[in-house]
Amino acid sequence: MKAELRGNTPPISLQNPNLFTAPQNSLSGALRGCLGNLDGACIEKLLLHCASALESNDVTLAQQVMWVLNNVASSLGDTNQRLTSWFLRALISRASRVCPNTAATFSGGGSSGGVPRRLMTVTELAGYVDLIPWHRFGFCAANSAIFNAIQGCPAVHVLDFSITHCMQWPTLIDALAKRPEGPPSVRITVPGFRPPVPPFLNVTSEEVGLRLANFAKLGDVPFEFNVIEDSSLPTMGEIISKESCSLYFESLLSQLNLSMLNIRDDEALVVNFQNWLRYLPDDRNGMARSMSLRDAFLEVIKGLNPRIVVVVDDDSDLSASTLTSRITTCFNYFWIPFDALETFLPKDNHQRIEYESDIGQKIEDIIASEGLQRIERLESGPKLSQRMKSSGFLSLPFVEETVKEVKSLLDEHASGWGMKREEDMLVLTWKGHNSVFATAWFPNGFED
Repeated sequence: MKAELRGNTPPISLQNPNLFTAPQNSLSGALRGCLGNLDGACIEKLLLHCASALESNDVTLAQQVMWVLNNVASSLGDTNQRLTSWFLRALISRASRVCPNTAATFSGGGSSGGVPRRLMTVTELAGYVDLIPWHRFGFCAANSAIFNAIQGCPAVHVLDFSITHCMQWPTLIDALAKRPEGPPSVRITVPGFRPPVPPFLNVTSEEVGLRLANFAKLGDVPFEFNVIEDSSLPTMGEIISKESCSLYFESLLSQLNLSMLNIRDDEALVVNFQNWLRYLPDDRNGMARSMSLRDAFLEVIKGLNPRIVVVVDDDSDLSASTLTSRITTCFNYFWIPFDALETFLPKDNHQRIEYESDIGQKIEDIIASEGLQRIERLESGPKLSQRMKSSGFLSLPFVEETVKEVKSLLDEHASGWGMKREEDMLVLTWKGHNSVFATAWFPNGFED
């Protein structure tokens, strides 16, 4: 998706149009063709020019471009202005590591800007998830695929890797309670830690499990909830550092075996990845094994012989090694949620500000960070599908009933949301642009 295709956002006038008639230098070259106004394409051009300057350690030029962006950016402006404000924060944060005084020069602020992160209540989290179908699309597609895969099974064990604190499961539990042959017993196992990304919850995983158990009891669904405990893992509620993520993933990986998980003979194992695989490191630097931690994780999951593995994530490739490549993809992708929120919420709405702040945190990680500091290493649906196939999984196509359920869900939201099939994937779209993908898999050689 190119910036110039992003709809009819009006161009933004510069407060200092004399920049366009400045002597022929690198900055005026970057602005040439914008004709005194900055639309999405020109903003993207400036972002790339700033990125190139930072990559070549030209702090002076980078600061000049940031000054122009600072005149455009506004946290309460239109879609492009709000998005630009978060990119400016990320670029300032990156530049500050080379020139510490950079942040003080601009009103756009650095990494300390935005809405302070807070712990949500369960009710607030439900409203957050329902705001746009970004999460609910994946919940709906995954739950429908899981429901079909476990038909006739007397017991189900869900191994849940997600960042939304089990918000997905009440809907599935309710559907299983209404199963004609009666509900199966349901056991949900979650890891004892999660990546340090929002949304954050003000109760522990154990408390979430108790709430799910109470909900299951209403439908006479036998229910158990387990947390994978490890003394090396942080306690729930403690936000780990980004640099420590790979160490915790390594520790978690050692816990994923049949005995430690206590997987029973009569259980159908379900593995659910919701916005999770992206946080597993995908390089082999400094690792004794011959594969990345992400591939090793999938290899271990395959060895557990799950009946179904569901993978849902944002449909964009943000894992490039170069800053300029990440900026192009990131700018054209994260326009989507900003534009979607613009259609139905006022600019000063707290939910909207908080949601956009969470996206801004992702942008800062992608743009400002490198090495172990950068944990947002998203890969697109087609790339993920190729990884799954290479890891020994076979695709499990979504049935028509799932498609109908997802379409019914999207009818509850703004008219710009849609869905399409791409091979065996279901893809959430906004104004025709890919937003989130959902896929389902089973191991090659699965033994029932």
